[in-house]
Amino acid sequence: MYFRPNSLQDALNVLADTRATILAGGTDVFPSLGDRPLSGPVLDISGLAEIRGIQFTAEHIVFGARTTWSEVLAASLPRGFDGLKAAAREVGSVQIQNAATIAGNLCNASPAADGVAALLALDAELVLASRSASRTLPLGEFILGNRKTARRPDELLTSIRVPRRVENALSTFLKLGARRYLVISIVMVAANLVVDSSGSIREALVCVGSCSAAALRLAELERALVGQPARPGLRHIVKAEHLARLSPIDDVRATAEYRRDAALTLVGRALEACAQKAATA
Repeated sequence: MYFRPNSLQDALNVLADTRATILAGGTDVFPSLGDRPLSGPVLDISGLAEIRGIQFTAEHIVFGARTTWSEVLAASLPRGFDGLKAAAREVGSVQIQNAATIAGNLCNASPAADGVAALLALDAELVLASRSASRTLPLGEFILGNRKTARRPDELLTSIRVPRRVENALSTFLKLGARRYLVISIVMVAANLVVDSSGSIREALVCVGSCSAAALRLAELERALVGQPARPGLRHIVKAEHLARLSPIDDVRATAEYRRDAALTLVGRALEACAQKAATA
C-alpha cells in the first residue's frame, strides 16, 4: 500500500493504522534497500507543506522536518548557523541536497550523518507527533546508536527546534574524509561558542561525529571552555581526556587510533576557527 496524504493529521492516522515506512526525499531509504524492492506500506510525506520551511519564534528557530538541505543553505540565518550550513554543503551532491530532508538525516541515524553533529552543537530538540499526542526530545536523547532512534512506529518527526540563545554563537563545522567531495566522514567536529559582551565564553557546545555509534558532545571540554576569552590559543585547552568517551572503530576508511588522533586535532582547529571569527567580528 502507498499513501501520499496532503495533511499532517492524515499522515499521523496512516502511521497509527499501518506503521508504514516513511518516505520523504528518499536519499537514505532507497540506497539502504540495495537490490531489494521496497515492501510493506509506504507513507510518502512529500505532500505535507505544513512541515516544511523555517520559522522564527520568540524562543526558537524552527526547521520543518521536510526542509531540504538546499533550503537550509539558501536561508537567511544568523551566524550561529554557519556550522549547520557548512554541514549542509557536505550532505552528498547538490542533487542530494535538493531532495534530502533535515529530518531524514536525523532519522537515518548514521554515525557519520553530517547534520547530526552540527545540530547537537546547536542544542537542538525534536518534536515528534502521533495521532494521540506529541512530545519533545533533545536530539541527544533521540539518537540511541547506529541506525537506532527513539521514534516510535506511530510517530512522525515534524520539526527541529534550535534555541535562540545560540543564534549569534561563533560557529564552525569541520570534516575529514579520504577526498574533498562526496565523502563519508572519517571524523567531523561541530563547535559553537556563545560569547558575552566582554569577549569571554559563556557557553560552549562541541560535538564529534564518526567516532562513536552516535555523535557525542564533549561535556568536560565544554565546561573547561566556559569563562575563557574567545581568542586564538583555545586549542591548547583541549586534552586527550576530553575525548575519552569517544569509541572509534577500525573500518575501511580509518583505524580507531587514527580517528582518535584526528578528532583531537580537529577539535582544536574548530575552536581556533571560532576564535578567529571573534577576532574579526
